[in-house]
Amino acid sequence: MLGRHQDRRTLSAFRGGSRPSMQTGVIVRAGTIIDLLKIGTLSTVMLTSAGSFGALAAGTEEVTSIAQTESVAGYQDEKPSTLWRYGLYLDLSYAVDFNFPENHQWRSKVTTQRVNDPNLNMALAYVRKDANESSRWGMEFALQTGRDVDGEVPNASQRFGDPYEPAETFSRFSRANVSYLAPVGNGLTLTAGLFNSFIGYESFYAKNNFNYTRAYISDYAPYFMFGASAQYRFSDTVKTAFYVINRYNFLSYPNHLPGYGTQVSWAASSELTFTQNLYYGPDQSNTQLKYWRFFSDSIVEWKRGDVTVAMAYDIGTERAIPESGGEQEFWTGGAIWTRWQFAQPWAVAIRPELYYDPNGTLTGARQFIKAVTTTLEYKWAYAWTSTIFRLEYRFDNSTGPQGGFYSGGQVTPGVIGLTPSQNLLFFSALWSFDSR
Repeated sequence: MLGRHQDRRTLSAFRGGSRPSMQTGVIVRAGTIIDLLKIGTLSTVMLTSAGSFGALAAGTEEVTSIAQTESVAGYQDEKPSTLWRYGLYLDLSYAVDFNFPENHQWRSKVTTQRVNDPNLNMALAYVRKDANESSRWGMEFALQTGRDVDGEVPNASQRFGDPYEPAETFSRFSRANVSYLAPVGNGLTLTAGLFNSFIGYESFYAKNNFNYTRAYISDYAPYFMFGASAQYRFSDTVKTAFYVINRYNFLSYPNHLPGYGTQVSWAASSELTFTQNLYYGPDQSNTQLKYWRFFSDSIVEWKRGDVTVAMAYDIGTERAIPESGGEQEFWTGGAIWTRWQFAQPWAVAIRPELYYDPNGTLTGARQFIKAVTTTLEYKWAYAWTSTIFRLEYRFDNSTGPQGGFYSGGQVTPGVIGLTPSQNLLFFSALWSFDSR
């Protein structure tokens, strides 16, 4: 439940709540003209680069895999010796926020929200059966808990509706689906239920990513989807997908209509892959077409040897319903991932990123966020288990009329002060067991 670990107002628009008032704490001065020029220039460059190549989403993973298997963000899964597999995963961390906020919260964040406390961010148990030509039916079932799950439940609002009544229970499911590999052409995979999101380069599960913390563009895109999908591989280099889902956030319930999406992925070479995701659907209480949300997620990934470089650019827009102002709103962001495994158990990664939410549509605050994350990783494998230790430092800066991060204690009763920047140091241990 979001209220236990994060100000429910902060993530209201993405999670389904009402927009916060202007009195959210000490107001941080709006970004300068230079800041706006930076966001415009960088956004244009990233959009041009990603869009001109026909770039795409969800990294390189197969979307039917459990917990965004290790083909996402550069980790390549070995082919399993059996169609059945099961496993466990634990994510433990301690984050030092040098602003030392009294409420122990990382403002404007969905995952890794809790700071200056030891945390169990994720505990996952799963079972999965792959489908192939000899056994065409597949399934996935997984249960999860931890602080990273707590931010998934939306808040009730006039604009985004109420969450499903058992939303807190549903959030504990990571996968619950069945699939069928139809004998059509190169194979048509049909999936129904709760499955991994097609959108986004990073996984909900930190072990599958280059960095421990996730980027803002990952946190404000779907990690899960509930509905039905069809995936078809036209060739060794081109694969496509089409899906019908209940909505952008599968736990929200603003109306009875579904949303629609598509994915196209092209492996231009053994080193270069482009992916493009598009989503279009009604995510507000008014279902007229002029209020539907449009969202684009573009990714380019290059891999050679022990080095991987990837870039993602997201942009979305929707017109707010009249009760929320009726304005056309948009949000955009991007990130660049670089990872180098300089020795077998050791790797380093860096990720600069930005997120611009001028209307507070998704973050719940009108702000422009810039961040840089650096990560040192050591991976130890033994039998069917592996443990990843990560030391991570990140710097975040937020400007705008409602920008900022929590700092210190209360400036007025019930209101924590805000400051434009924060420095975070993470210590994490990620333990995995997999039967493959």
